[in-house]
Amino acid sequence: MSLTQEQRSASPVFSSVSLKSDNSKGIGPNFSEKTPSDIKSERWQETLINIGSEITRWKTLKEQRGIKSDEELTTFLLDRIQFETSAADLHYFEDDISRIFQGLENKIAVFFKNELERLKKILTNENTQYYVKDFKENKNNIREAALDVTIHFLRSMKQDELADTLEDELIYTCQLKSDLEKKYQCVFEGIAKQGDSTLLNKIYTDLYITQGGGEQVNTEHEIRQIEVAYRHLESPDIQINFKDLFKPHEQTQTIRTVLTKGVAGIGKSVSVQKFVLDWAEGKENQDISFIFPLPFREMNLKEKAEVSLKDLLCEFFPEIKGLDLTRKNKKVLFIFDGLDECRLPLKFDGNEIWSDITSPAPLDVLLTNLIKGNLLPHAHIWITTRPAAAGKIPPECIDRVTEVRGFNDEQKEEYFRKRFTDQNMADTIIDHVKKSKSLFIMCHIPVFCWISATVLQNILEKKSKDQTDDTQESNTDDTPRTLTQMYTHFFHFQIQQSRRKYDGEYSPDISWDMDSIYSLGKLAFEQLQKNNLIFYESDLEECGIDVSKASVYSGMCTQIFKQETGIILGTVYCFIHLSIQEFIAALYAHLFLDKNKKNVFVQEHMEPEAQNETLTGLLKTAVDKALESDNGHLDLFLRFLLGLSLESNRPLLQGLLSQEESNKQNNTEIVEYIKQKFEDSLCPERSINLFYCLNELNDQTLVQEIQKHLSEGSLSSSDLSPAQWSALAFVLLTSDEELMEFELQKFKKSDECLIRLLAVVKSSKHALLHDCNLTDKSCSALAEVLSSDNSLEELNMSNNNLQDSGVKLLCAGLKNIKCELKKLSVSKCDLTEESCSALAAVLSSDSSSLKDLDMSRNNLQDDGVKRLSEGLKNTNCELNKLSLSKCSIGEEGYKCLCSAVRSNPESHLIELDLRGNDPGETGVKLIYQLIQDHKCKLNTVRFLSSSSAVKAFEFLTETLGINPLLQREVNLSDHKLDESRVNQICDLLKDKHCHINTLMLGACGLTEEGLVALTSALNSNPSHLRKLDLSLNPLRDSGVEHLCALLSNSQFRLKTLDLYGCSIKRTQRNKMISALCSNPSHLRELNLNGNKIKNTGVKLLCRLLKHSQCKLEKLNLYWCNITDVTALTDTLAQTRALRFLKELDLSYNNIKEQKRLHEVLKSSNCELRLQTFPLPLFLKPRGVQSSSDEEDGDTSSQNVKPKDQAEGGQSTDRETEVS
Repeated sequence: MSLTQEQRSASPVFSSVSLKSDNSKGIGPNFSEKTPSDIKSERWQETLINIGSEITRWKTLKEQRGIKSDEELTTFLLDRIQFETSAADLHYFEDDISRIFQGLENKIAVFFKNELERLKKILTNENTQYYVKDFKENKNNIREAALDVTIHFLRSMKQDELADTLEDELIYTCQLKSDLEKKYQCVFEGIAKQGDSTLLNKIYTDLYITQGGGEQVNTEHEIRQIEVAYRHLESPDIQINFKDLFKPHEQTQTIRTVLTKGVAGIGKSVSVQKFVLDWAEGKENQDISFIFPLPFREMNLKEKAEVSLKDLLCEFFPEIKGLDLTRKNKKVLFIFDGLDECRLPLKFDGNEIWSDITSPAPLDVLLTNLIKGNLLPHAHIWITTRPAAAGKIPPECIDRVTEVRGFNDEQKEEYFRKRFTDQNMADTIIDHVKKSKSLFIMCHIPVFCWISATVLQNILEKKSKDQTDDTQESNTDDTPRTLTQMYTHFFHFQIQQSRRKYDGEYSPDISWDMDSIYSLGKLAFEQLQKNNLIFYESDLEECGIDVSKASVYSGMCTQIFKQETGIILGTVYCFIHLSIQEFIAALYAHLFLDKNKKNVFVQEHMEPEAQNETLTGLLKTAVDKALESDNGHLDLFLRFLLGLSLESNRPLLQGLLSQEESNKQNNTEIVEYIKQKFEDSLCPERSINLFYCLNELNDQTLVQEIQKHLSEGSLSSSDLSPAQWSALAFVLLTSDEELMEFELQKFKKSDECLIRLLAVVKSSKHALLHDCNLTDKSCSALAEVLSSDNSLEELNMSNNNLQDSGVKLLCAGLKNIKCELKKLSVSKCDLTEESCSALAAVLSSDSSSLKDLDMSRNNLQDDGVKRLSEGLKNTNCELNKLSLSKCSIGEEGYKCLCSAVRSNPESHLIELDLRGNDPGETGVKLIYQLIQDHKCKLNTVRFLSSSSAVKAFEFLTETLGINPLLQREVNLSDHKLDESRVNQICDLLKDKHCHINTLMLGACGLTEEGLVALTSALNSNPSHLRKLDLSLNPLRDSGVEHLCALLSNSQFRLKTLDLYGCSIKRTQRNKMISALCSNPSHLRELNLNGNKIKNTGVKLLCRLLKHSQCKLEKLNLYWCNITDVTALTDTLAQTRALRFLKELDLSYNNIKEQKRLHEVLKSSNCELRLQTFPLPLFLKPRGVQSSSDEEDGDTSSQNVKPKDQAEGGQSTDRETEVS
């Protein structure tokens, strides 16, 4: 009997025994208590059992176990067999499981190894975006579990920072990006709920965005801002991409808060949407970990709530619940869109400091502290706003200001061509828009392009359908040419479309829903007066609009009024653009008058008997109200109101507005009323808007009058009325060309003219107001211009009587944060050190953008420069060029300048004009030392007042290798100088920066004209020269006369005069010695060798020696035709001359009596030289004649002695312009 595995598996107990043969009978069973391991070792072997042996074993087993019956034995044996079989199967199963789990372990290990490798790449910033994207796109439960396990063990290892990074990147950021991508991927053109959505990436076009601009309140209506901006679209402003908003220009610069401004409808919110979408899709700004877009219009719904920042974010973005925003290693960006829509007070000064993101506080406190940096100081902030609301944020809280500028002319055309597949229609629309200045300017706004395209497409399609080619041209007047006409067509078209869509009406005549339009108009008007663009349920209820039926209005007025539901529960309402609201408000004013016979502005205050208001009365009241507005918020409303008053603009509104038979008288009356307003002192913005109002009323008379004056060139001599002045400003501002330069001299040189044309100045880049008889009155007006949004980069007010009072007024504007003036010229304006103090404060201001300052030709003196230097020291100073020529600055002033530049490591000064000052030797040296300092950026210093002097400087530098402003000796002997070169050197000598004390011009071919020029130059700057060598240059009468005038000048302190071999004639000799006698105190050496001094000349020289102030030490008179020295001997014996005289040279003169002279000189310290003939040839000057004839012929000079060459100084290493 054998036992097999298959049998055991089928029946683990009884079927496991089988009989193989009968030979085993009688043999007792042989039981052995084997262990499961024994059974396992025999598992695959066939087992033979001896029955006899087994029976014997059973008996033994019964005795050992105390088993009494065979039944008990059988039960025992069966249990034992079952146990052994189960143990064997268990170990078989364990072996199989072990093998499976070993494979499983390998697979799990490989999976985790790969996952950990990916997570490590993320943590080490190695292709992070790729692995984050991979995790996001291939996310499943297993990978999420692996992430959870990794984060769990990282935290158990105290590696919380690594765990946080993985949690942020793969959980919070992924989910936030996914949700924002779904929310922002679509856009609606014109309306938010009606119509089909379009993918933003499909239609988005980059807008023109520039860096810079003011942060304060803009007092102009946005339409006026558009008109101004249109003129400067092509200006070289710094363009910036939205993706680079927070990218600093310099490594040391930190950009935390960015303010982006732009008029309504310009594309700010769409740009925000694109920015967020690009981030969510992983395209741009992936260094930002979290972006939280928080529109003000939605936060207004929590205006009165107290909430923590953490809870607020979780309410807007539930997917970030659990995120720790306080971690500093994560870049967080908050986007606050629509500051102009914010109804919170934003009390930056009054709110308490708040830094805990988990503690509840009023929303206003949270926002102000977040923007100021008290709350989450590491977070970045991006705020968008219309210009009028920019001032709500303090300038110190803003690091960068950008502006959305809209479409330029090319982009306008591109928009229309993309919108229409029919290029003929596109060309027609473009041509029409270009014909109307106001319409073309308004197309600067993308929304207005859309409005224009909608209206003009409808008109052209209708004409194409209803008119024949022969009659088409006669009806072109139907095409809108003014803003009122354009918006009337748009309103009519949208109402007509809604009737067709919702009511199935296809009649050309519209059945107006008067009640709905009236209620909508009331909302528009009342909210316009409050400057509100966004409305909430309470606003609608105040105007009698049932909130539950608000969707009726947005449905009825498709693409005019819209209803939006935000991220959180709450609904807001608005018109698609501010201009639509203003049109509807103007329409309401007319409806109100038609319905109630009342003036909408004074409805609450009118007496019952005075309620019969006329249209003219309404229009006059509206004009007055608009002019009273500080920010011009009613300007466009007034244009629409006046435009709608014309009968010609009302046919499309038939059935809605009353159709008067004739309002010509009303029109004439209101036109005259507006013209009278120009007599008042209106601000330029309001005046210009009145001209646009006249344009809406089809009145061009004032403009035509001014255009006639301009064409005739008679403005400078014409006496203009206030209205004509305003018309002139309007004409200049609406010209086709950009106002790069405004020159007041072309009009009238007066304060009045400037003030009348301030709006033109404000829009110009360069205002040239020099030599126009202006006073401090103009400075006050200009300060207001500089304090507002303006285009000025250069202001030239030179040669006006501004005085210190005017400059102080001007500085108030220069310090304003809106001032971007780069160049200011106040030369020759009668300024003193007081103006220097005021301008130093400007240079020290962190808002100053001044790069070029010209204060030349003012009596500033050293004290003024000292005060100005306080501004130059300040690190806020950005001055590149400073002109202080002819400002009476001396050595102390130069010291202050040098000290200021050296002490400011951030100094930007590269050019300094110091011409016409007298700094002394030390002052010039200090400036040159400053130039040589490699730490100093200064590379151009202008000392010399004329180009001729500059040429002389360059000649001396090149010829002698010296810097004549630093060297004191210039030796040009034996250099032939033509007349032009002499004149150049003379101009150099005239300059007060030139301190040459030794001038050697021996044998240089000096002409009579040259000598005249030279002596005149020295006479104009006489205090420095100590030695003058004119030897071997023949002197003529005119030249000698000028030389005598120089020698007689008491300020001329010459010590050495060398006139060797100058062919001096008798009359010249007499005049020259007389001149020396008139100013003898400084002369120490006089060389008259080789001239015919003769005996009479010696007698004249005795007069000089006898002078009480004469201290002559050396007198050279060899070869001077002298024969008698008696007079000289007597003079030396009888005067104090020998106290000073050290050398007397009378060589080569035929002196008869010398003995007494020797005796007189014997006891003195004077050395006498009396060499006798023959005179060596090399010492004999040509032209010295042996004849005793008094008249001298014309002679020429000859070199008879070598002239010492002065050692030239070294030129500076750095290239310096001296001009």
